[in-house]
Amino acid sequence: MAIDKQTLLSKYRAERDKRLRPDGNAQYIRLKDRFAHYAEDPYIPVKPRAPKTDHVTFAFVGGGFAGLVTGARVAEAGVEDVRIIEKGGDFGGTWYWNRYPGAQCDTASMVYMPLLEETGHRPSEKYAHAPEILAQCKRIGVQFGLYRNALFHTEVTDLSWDESVTAWRIKTNRGDNFTAQFLGVGTGPLHVPKLPGIPGIEEFEGHSFHTSRWDYAYTGGDPNGAPLDKLKDKRVAIIGTGATAVQCVPHLARAAQKLYVFQRTPSSVDVRANQPIDPDWFAEIAKPGWQQRWLENFTENQAGGGADEDLVQDGWTDLSRRIRARIATLPPEQRTPAAMWAAFEDSDFEKMEEIRARVDTVVRDTEAAQKLKAWYRQLCKRPCFHDEYLQAFNEPSTTLVDTDGKGVERITRKGIIANGVEYEVDCIIYASGFEVGTEFTGRAGFDLTGRDSLKLSEAWADGMRSMHGTHVHGFPNLFFVQPTQGANLISNVPHNLTEAAKTVAMIIGEAQKRGAREVEVSKAAQEAWVELLLTGPGRMIGSQDCTPGYYNNEGHDPGPAARYAIGYPQGASAYFRYLEGWRNSGQFEGLEFR
Repeated sequence: MAIDKQTLLSKYRAERDKRLRPDGNAQYIRLKDRFAHYAEDPYIPVKPRAPKTDHVTFAFVGGGFAGLVTGARVAEAGVEDVRIIEKGGDFGGTWYWNRYPGAQCDTASMVYMPLLEETGHRPSEKYAHAPEILAQCKRIGVQFGLYRNALFHTEVTDLSWDESVTAWRIKTNRGDNFTAQFLGVGTGPLHVPKLPGIPGIEEFEGHSFHTSRWDYAYTGGDPNGAPLDKLKDKRVAIIGTGATAVQCVPHLARAAQKLYVFQRTPSSVDVRANQPIDPDWFAEIAKPGWQQRWLENFTENQAGGGADEDLVQDGWTDLSRRIRARIATLPPEQRTPAAMWAAFEDSDFEKMEEIRARVDTVVRDTEAAQKLKAWYRQLCKRPCFHDEYLQAFNEPSTTLVDTDGKGVERITRKGIIANGVEYEVDCIIYASGFEVGTEFTGRAGFDLTGRDSLKLSEAWADGMRSMHGTHVHGFPNLFFVQPTQGANLISNVPHNLTEAAKTVAMIIGEAQKRGAREVEVSKAAQEAWVELLLTGPGRMIGSQDCTPGYYNNEGHDPGPAARYAIGYPQGASAYFRYLEGWRNSGQFEGLEFR
């Protein structure tokens, strides 16, 4: 297809500019003080318990995928006293909280759900729904004995290195004050829900909730997909049109008497093509080591040099295939960074034109169709894939309220004002997501105190410093389990976590074998790693040219520290190969065992 690149870029810039706001991340508010009721757990009541004042070998902050896979690997290594601290009422992390109608993974289940082979679970469909993912989290917890010492409905308030006992002292909001020789932290990027700071938000007299605290008592239905039957006579508004809204809007459209979808920026919504996983086919491919092969294949196709075949075949790998095909047509001497960026951009333009054209084939209302088109590069925002979202705007009950980038003006006692019009509603659902661009210590709810009273916020004042994104000098026996400064693979975060978990377990096992009380990265090794990272291409997402969103700090300069939010220069696949060799050598180069 012929694409007028300059016209398209001008359109992208114009759409970005109308959405820029001076307040950036400050436009959102936290679920506390007068909004604290939005944060309450609607799923499991908090049970009283006595505070813990004991000692464990390994403690982990966060009961989502990071804590589960790391806890499992450490338990496999022979550590019997693993303790996971989790603010939810059970394991699951994001998948404990996100039980809204239609919630499902948007990366293929076979590579997204962790420890499938170890637990013997076959995903039921290509993109599993939330109840199945939550069940897998619980399955891991049971199989690896992680429930035995777990502390649920518990938030860490302080983590400090106690030199006198060479252990971490852990304090919580439940009065706990215990120690752990080794400590892992994996709180994840999506666990602090946020509300839009719209004037009058506290004045609304109807019902309201955040999507991560879905109120089935009000809507009817359940996370397993039962109809939201209590909405049949209700006027419902949903604010936000990101990945969460894309999944729950079809259910609301079928259930509500009237649904208003308030849109500031449309999502790019590609075909999902979800389907059941055939048991016979799965039995054929599920040979020993199958999930690791699938993980490596997905990563190689999506963030590497490409593999001979594409096992996953989804929207992520499709864009990557297009980019590689274009680069392959360039003579070797012309494969410069500028030429490769041009190949990336051309492929993205082509893909986004297809996604926009799809809207016209699905949405019958031509005016609504135009407003549902995303005018930005696909990776400017989290790409969405769905086969029912656009169709929801053909329902007579559904009205798209597009605000042309301005957002909702005000919330009143009776409803919502947008474009100068008040829409009276019975219920407002906030699909406004989670904090991403705020400081780590603020999101976590604690600052870590390492050796010689060094605070993590001080150590990272000018940007993150680590080796592998896992080890931080001045913080012995501490392991971060997350993607940054490692593979930095954003399209499938669990692959990052599973590789880090293997590494953590092997290091703890090595420390025990050596009789070492402490493990710490040397300052020299940490600085060498950071210097290596800076030789790479830098951040591949988060361009200030993009329309505002959490990928690019709401369109604001994230500051010099953001230049360290990067990954291995040769890419994710190369990093995982490097890390495997590093840990399997048994040398653990860069670490000091004492």
